[in-house]
Amino acid sequence: MEDWNPQLYSRFEDQRTRPARELLQRVPPIAVRHAVDLGCGPGNSTELLVQRYPDADVLGIDTSEAMLRSARQRVDAARFEPHDVASWKPQAAPQLIFANAVLQWLGDHARLMPRLFGLLAPGGVLALQMPDNLDEPSHRLMHEVAALPPFSAAARDAGAQRDKPLSVPAYYDLLAATAEEVDIWHTVYRHPMADADAIVQWLRATGLRPFVDALPQAKQADFLAEYTTRIDRAYPARADGRRLLAFPRLFIVARRKPS
Repeated sequence: MEDWNPQLYSRFEDQRTRPARELLQRVPPIAVRHAVDLGCGPGNSTELLVQRYPDADVLGIDTSEAMLRSARQRVDAARFEPHDVASWKPQAAPQLIFANAVLQWLGDHARLMPRLFGLLAPGGVLALQMPDNLDEPSHRLMHEVAALPPFSAAARDAGAQRDKPLSVPAYYDLLAATAEEVDIWHTVYRHPMADADAIVQWLRATGLRPFVDALPQAKQADFLAEYTTRIDRAYPARADGRRLLAFPRLFIVARRKPS
């Protein structure tokens, strides 16, 4: 799969940053000397951490060199390093681990969540949000189009890169035994989009990316055209001509016991 595209990802930056901002608002007031932004992307979430904790050492990590280059240009008050979240270990225990729309790309959450939580300093906070939209038309239609004969040989298995999230009680149980408190909630954002093509462009930078990148160049335009046609039917125009993109997200803020 090709590297991430920071420019395409940032096209809807206000909408993508809003969940990170609202997640950070729910982090309790703790002294943060070291904060880590997992899957920092182009640095929009890292910038929020720097603004809230100006005296902290803030580290952003990502596997995408393109995203890291963009983040370094954007936020000069933080450090950025290439790491895989699945195997990353900090040199010193951070007081805050922040994960904005990255953990959905990783599997085995039953092991991943306790591992990340255990990396925190005593009293530290794990704050994360993940899209929970695999049952939405936007994502069901990706699989439908990928199963069509012109695309199925290459793109049929692309959706396997994301596992369905665990249940809310399961996430709670994974963290509660060693937590001072666990706060879990869902938010369904309703993003007004100009038209069906705008919805496709939003998804092209994230969930749609594995499907398109799996195809030969000659078939990518046909895939996107068929997908856009189906998106146009699934998200009809509202009274002002715009389309409402429903985007459910799962939020967790968990604080470790002081000792």
